Amino acid sequence: MSVITFTLDNKFTATFSPDGIIQNYPRQVTSAYSFVEPKKTAMPTLIAYSESVAQQIGLNEQQIHSTDFLQLFSGNGLLTDMKPFAMCYGGHQFGHWAGQLGDGRAINLTEVLTPNSGHKTLQLKGAGPTPYSRTADGFAVLRSSVREFLCSEAMFHLGVATTRALSLSLTGDNVVRDMFYDGHAKAEPGAVVCRVSSSFIRFGSFQLPSSRKDLSLLTQLVDYVIERDFPHLGAPSAETYLAWFNEVCDRTCKLMVDWMRVGFVHGVMNTDNMSIIGETIDYGPYGWIDNFDLNWTPNTTDANGKRYRFGVQAEIAQWNLFQLANAIFPLINDAEPLENALNKFSENYQQQWQQMMAAKLGIELSSVKPSEGANKEELSLFFDLEKILMMIETDMTIFYRRLADLPDDNSLWLSHLMVCFYNENEITTEYKASLTSWLERYIQLRNNGARTRVDISEAMNKVNPKYVLRNYLAQQAIELAEKQDYSLLQQLQKVLTNPYDEQPAFEKFAGKRPEWARHKAGCSMLSCSS
Repeated sequence: MSVITFTLDNKFTATFSPDGIIQNYPRQVTSAYSFVEPKKTAMPTLIAYSESVAQQIGLNEQQIHSTDFLQLFSGNGLLTDMKPFAMCYGGHQFGHWAGQLGDGRAINLTEVLTPNSGHKTLQLKGAGPTPYSRTADGFAVLRSSVREFLCSEAMFHLGVATTRALSLSLTGDNVVRDMFYDGHAKAEPGAVVCRVSSSFIRFGSFQLPSSRKDLSLLTQLVDYVIERDFPHLGAPSAETYLAWFNEVCDRTCKLMVDWMRVGFVHGVMNTDNMSIIGETIDYGPYGWIDNFDLNWTPNTTDANGKRYRFGVQAEIAQWNLFQLANAIFPLINDAEPLENALNKFSENYQQQWQQMMAAKLGIELSSVKPSEGANKEELSLFFDLEKILMMIETDMTIFYRRLADLPDDNSLWLSHLMVCFYNENEITTEYKASLTSWLERYIQLRNNGARTRVDISEAMNKVNPKYVLRNYLAQQAIELAEKQDYSLLQQLQKVLTNPYDEQPAFEKFAGKRPEWARHKAGCSMLSCSS
């Protein structure tokens, strides 16, 4: 008998009819999912796990370190009554309809009822091919799996909605990948991440049946999601569908604001990578802002068009929501309320972005009602700051932390902020004047409130992290892990658990990107090859 026990739920597979074909080969599927089992691995090894996620799904330390845990979450074994499956969905990729996509290398082990966190789906990423793998093999390499594991947990502790990562295991098998699609393929160590979420359903899950005019499956999917993850909205109806769409818009809006707050760039915001419950999902060629640049994207595939660059993520989210609105239109047959919801997304984003910026700067907005947003002077301060941060290369994360304890003596301002700058030679007389002028306006607005300097500083440091998963840190952890040294991976996991705390022992992880990492593969630009 296994030492791992769960209360299995399996509601998704019980609700929807499966693909009728048992064999595992690439094909078009007209149902919501296909049954498929993970591929057994040669020699699985657990190299990292999240204790908090384990506790959330009801596992203790002894169970985590058991052989049963390793076998289950590396894809080598199943518990009784587990019926693994891969979901079928479509999506727009880089603005173009791609048709059927689906879980090409993700296999949902099961759905479980947790002690205190409701239902959760346990999903293996990199556990082998599925009917949706197309020409790929369904596996994942260690470098992408380390990035997925670390970033999932880093985002959670930053307070950003995200799928979680329970475990990271080596498979003992090699996987051949061409990292930059330039003809230099090589064998890399394979790995599997167990991801955990209340739902892995995406915008594209609704787009595909809608595109096929399968209103029966579309209705069933919407009703299922509302009952499962939006039960407070009530019984299905046209009104409920609209309320649901509005809430999806609201959750997505908050997510975009949080990404901008911490400097996260997803890199591949296709509609099949948009969670219907408003979580960050699918950590592929993502990146973190080092020097503040609204035009930066980490994804080499997007290097020319920069469709998914940092500064337009909210616009892309709204575009994706527009595609979702198109998909569910047949259930409502009224464009106006859907258009109203999309327009409201823009308004809500502006208001929430302004509130977020005020919080980052320690400013109390003059407006009494949050819906009124910032006044002209406050907005000017926010937008002018973005211009100043882009005048010369300025580290976003360090700048906001240093701003929290800016000296009163204005002659010390530049030296206090010097650690933020990547190239001191860029600091011209013109730049000094612009920065000083902005800081003077900022100090005046900041001091208008009733809070003390200590209160302001503490509040700022609760929304401005000191530690984020800088791209070069993740790459260093990957390179060591590929040599069977997991010390940095574990250190980063620990420090990123408390990203807003000073943690003097980990100060080296708060430094700006070193010059050697500026153009290094994995540190500045990444590909979808994983």
